[in-house]
Amino acid sequence: MKKTFFYNFFPSKAEEEACKVNNTPWVVTRELVEIRDIYPAPIIDLEDPWQIKKRITRDEVILGKLVIPFFESFEYILRYWKLDMAKSLVMSENGMSVKVWDITKETEPKKYDGGNVCFSKLYTDDYSLSCMGLFNDHKLNVGDEIGLYWDPRSSSFMFKLFSQICS
Repeated sequence: MKKTFFYNFFPSKAEEEACKVNNTPWVVTRELVEIRDIYPAPIIDLEDPWQIKKRITRDEVILGKLVIPFFESFEYILRYWKLDMAKSLVMSENGMSVKVWDITKETEPKKYDGGNVCFSKLYTDDYSLSCMGLFNDHKLNVGDEIGLYWDPRSSSFMFKLFSQICS
């Protein structure tokens, strides 16, 4: 099921009265909800599963975090999550621990997990995948091309380094 934000722009009569009594303005709220979509979740093509492809930016190198835009996070990651799990990510200030499988060397996959690997929401409503070990092991730098996707079978991110700009 697709996740989206539901914004409550109009207060109920009771909420309006409470604001008047407390002499406080109405504040627009939002809540993460699940909606039925006319299109099914994107099927992961096992020949080319990399739904998120990007070049590493300077800020990502400095912070050791891959920034994943809002749309791609909702379409290719949160869509495969249960609503409770997605809500806890969206509401959490600290993010969630996740697993990342580095399959750059297909015969020697490497797993990153624990407290050092975190998926979190940024103040811009984009999301970030923090995995300093991945940056250090590959010596990721500005312009390097990577691929990511969420694997619902293993409940983990899959990562692959496609090309590296030597500096």
